[in-house]
Amino acid sequence: MRVTWSRQAGENLIDIEDFIARDSRERAVRFVDALMDNAVVLLTENPRSGRVVPETGNPAIRELIYRGYRVVYRIKGDDLEILTVFEGHRLLRLKG
Repeated sequence: MRVTWSRQAGENLIDIEDFIARDSRERAVRFVDALMDNAVVLLTENPRSGRVVPETGNPAIRELIYRGYRVVYRIKGDDLEILTVFEGHRLLRLKG
């Protein structure tokens, strides 16, 4: 299974790292690295382990919760694309 990260997901990770870095740059880097590593390992081993995103109802769009953040991804054949990452209390904003 090949994992890719969308531009949006990458930008969100930068924003998350910047936010955490207000308190500790080292902690911010460790958190983002761990999120990326854990998401990739878990999802490559078991891509359907995440739940279907409630806002979509689409079984190909799933999410993994990591320390309060929603990692939303799409499964397409042998490819898995991380679409976005954001705080878990927020809803996914669907483009119309």
